[in-house]
Amino acid sequence: MTINNVIDVIHKNHPEADTSLLELAYEYAENAHAGQKRMNGTDYITHSLATTLHLAQMNLDMPTIIAGILHDVPEDTERTLEDIEKNFGEEIAMLVSGITKLGKIKYRGLTRYAENLRKMFVAMAEDIRVVFIKFADRLDNLKSLSFLPPVKQQRIARETLEIYAPIANRLGMGELKGELEDLSFPFVYPEEYIWVKEVAEKKYEERKKYTNQIMRRIERELKENSTIKINKIEGRAKHYYSLYQKLLAKDRDIDKIYDLVAARIIVRGVDDCYHTLGHIHKLWTPVPGRIKDYIAQPKPNGYQSLHTTVYGDDGRIVEFQIRTLKMHEEAEYGIVAHWSFKESSNTKARIPIPPEKLKWIKELLEEQKKITSPKRYLKALKLDFFKNRIFVFTPKGDVVDLPENATPVDFAYYIHTNLGHKCAGVKINDTISTLSTALKNGDVVEIMVDKNKLGPSEGWLSFVQTYQARHRIKEYFNKQRKLNIFRFFSR
Repeated sequence: MTINNVIDVIHKNHPEADTSLLELAYEYAENAHAGQKRMNGTDYITHSLATTLHLAQMNLDMPTIIAGILHDVPEDTERTLEDIEKNFGEEIAMLVSGITKLGKIKYRGLTRYAENLRKMFVAMAEDIRVVFIKFADRLDNLKSLSFLPPVKQQRIARETLEIYAPIANRLGMGELKGELEDLSFPFVYPEEYIWVKEVAEKKYEERKKYTNQIMRRIERELKENSTIKINKIEGRAKHYYSLYQKLLAKDRDIDKIYDLVAARIIVRGVDDCYHTLGHIHKLWTPVPGRIKDYIAQPKPNGYQSLHTTVYGDDGRIVEFQIRTLKMHEEAEYGIVAHWSFKESSNTKARIPIPPEKLKWIKELLEEQKKITSPKRYLKALKLDFFKNRIFVFTPKGDVVDLPENATPVDFAYYIHTNLGHKCAGVKINDTISTLSTALKNGDVVEIMVDKNKLGPSEGWLSFVQTYQARHRIKEYFNKQRKLNIFRFFSR
């Protein structure tokens, strides 16, 4: 790989782009890393180039791409951040500074690891592009993981599955999340990886052939009987790690996985999405309860698409995903799709963070101020922020973003601690339900309050899903016990 490979990708999308500063940055990094080798025996600069190529393929702005080629220079060479700022400007130096701090996130004891993760989320809140560089860096490092000692392989791969892939998911970067997981999967769960691969390969060709047949039929239907403009119809194979998780939930029976190969239809506009859905249901009967409208109600990470599962030819089940090109780009690249390629002539220019897209990071920063224990902090990350997400609504229509399987009690504590403490019942979609009910996407939740209620029930700890709810309940009972002890000794 050479710098020309990166330049070719940039010029493919932006023929007029000036890459002269990128070429200077490459020469600078190549000289700085001269003589350094990677564990696989290649020159270190090949890693810098691979990182930069990933960023160019994401169609990121030029300062981010240049920061990618320089990202390891201050940490691994004698060149300093001051040198980089002097040669390449303040914006690029700030991005390199951010990634240098993230480069030190390694497991060296729970306290230090938790503190480094806190720093990472602060850096993300300041400039989200820093984590894009980290993702590109991690992708290339995972591809050479087999050259590292087994202990390091396990640590890096597990950290990717537990931290980096969930962050990519929260940012709506579905394709990147799948790549990170699939590269880590064989190192964390080697036996399961072999099993999933074998099971999938037996079924994949058969499903692919059948899905292609279905796609030809719907393409013919749309061309002959509608004015819908089709951008693309394609089959989409499920990522191995995602398939593994679904198999665990489906009794390890691959015949219960209907989207092993899904048919994806990309059309011009939103109206075309719904018209396409109508044509699909004209040809095939939909499976009850399997129509999902993520256009009207996007997922918490911004994902939009129509999903339907139908009884296809011969009664065999197939899933369709229907979306516009803009929705498709956001589904693949998430928040990166908001960063159009640009050449900033103003080195102080900062790309604004869309507040609704990164609300969860700000919530995380607020929450982490309250958690001092490193162990509790890491547990909170995995429970509250990195699980699959659902969205539910307050009676006034406000959206509440919660982890999968969250209950009305989790919802109440998310709104306010006092609402959780006084929670006495719940209506879900205007129907009285139990407080332990697992909420689903799109539910409207109304908490019924007993103003005379002193506090929560200790039994709630058996079903709440969020760290926040669990912590508030335990905190209440710990205070009560201390108060009772004080009263006893004050008699």
